[in-house]
Amino acid sequence: MSQTPTPMVYVRLRSRIHIQRGRAVKLGDIAHVLTSSEEQEDGLLELELLRPGPEDGNLILIDILQIIPRIRQILPEVSVELMGSGHTLVEVVAGNGQPSKSLFILVWLLLFFGSALTIMNFHADVNMQEVQIRIVEMLTGHRDEHPYLFQVAYSIGIGFGMAVFFNHLFKKKWNEEPTPLEVEMFLYQQNVDKYVVIEESERMHEQERREMNADERS
Repeated sequence: MSQTPTPMVYVRLRSRIHIQRGRAVKLGDIAHVLTSSEEQEDGLLELELLRPGPEDGNLILIDILQIIPRIRQILPEVSVELMGSGHTLVEVVAGNGQPSKSLFILVWLLLFFGSALTIMNFHADVNMQEVQIRIVEMLTGHRDEHPYLFQVAYSIGIGFGMAVFFNHLFKKKWNEEPTPLEVEMFLYQQNVDKYVVIEESERMHEQERREMNADERS
């Protein structure tokens, strides 16, 4: 007699998601799910894993070991196959998670004036004005203490060079390559996520050990 093959459920967890406070976290929010039955797949995507409360904080770690028992409560005969990472970091946000326009304008102004002061201080340190006067003198043959035309062209060149380097001008990108700032932010976010995952895993294991010790004493 031929054995009936065990039904498979393939799960690939997302690395990080944002969810509004008070909303339930479903399997479809944190994972891609693939099964042989479309009806089973729809049911798994709607599987509620948890509903974050105020005591859970704003960062919650969901591990595949928490998901497998929930799947087998619905489909006890299936075998769960994990693809990729075994955990998802859920960030609970208030409202729609979008920063306010006033905060965006404030940050933009701080960055703008901070960058301008940084460039001005650098130019003062290296005596850029004297260098520009000397360059104009070498090109024209006479000394001009205020080479405004050269300085205007130099300022435009700095702005254009920064736009090309960061591959961004307002919302427009020159090509599909990530900008240096996007790469640095990605690496920073990866490091933060790794740290949070390790800390949350240790906290979960410590809580499990305390519960086991409490059960043994009782």
